[in-house]
Amino acid sequence: MTPEERYRKILSNHLPAAAVGWVYDYLNLHKVHFHITLERRSKLGDYRRPYSDHNFHEISINGDLNPYFFLWVFLHEAAHLETHLHYRNVQPHGHEWQEEYRQLLIAHAILFPTDIQPLLKKYTRHIPLSHPIAKEIESTLHHYDANYDPDEVPLTLNDLHPGDRFSLKQNRDLLFEVLEKRRTRWLCKEVTTGRQYLVNGSSEVIKC
Repeated sequence: MTPEERYRKILSNHLPAAAVGWVYDYLNLHKVHFHITLERRSKLGDYRRPYSDHNFHEISINGDLNPYFFLWVFLHEAAHLETHLHYRNVQPHGHEWQEEYRQLLIAHAILFPTDIQPLLKKYTRHIPLSHPIAKEIESTLHHYDANYDPDEVPLTLNDLHPGDRFSLKQNRDLLFEVLEKRRTRWLCKEVTTGRQYLVNGSSEVIKC
């Protein structure tokens, strides 16, 4: 097996089959150091731009994601790379990044299942990108997890009440207390430090 065949095989274990060729070509075009990591509760992916002692693009993505979720995260990180190439020093998720991300999602929406595509169309219609729709997309992407149970309805922050305590499903290290509703978000207090955060109501949680 050649190095290219081995690389494509690794990618095929984590991406939809139709996306493998494009991602392989993209990584080679930009000479990206690409890492598939163990589960990280703090983040799903990461992009590091070149600098004096790190003279290359670097992308890492959690290897426990289903193929469509893996692609979703890859496009997010690729948008950071594109933003660096076109604008250099701008806000990480500012207008420039949102436009690059929007263009990548539009160009590659066909690689996602048919139930995701209408959500992507809605999501990319306007800048700034709507955070609540992103949460809806991610919730739908979880339907493609190997252990997904359609009869198991996930608990979201919107199901809780002031005074309830919870941890985020994707980060169980922190304990929060619900304070009050703020439109689509909830004001919550991190119990250990007392710091307050606005958390999207559609976030999946574990009640404590």
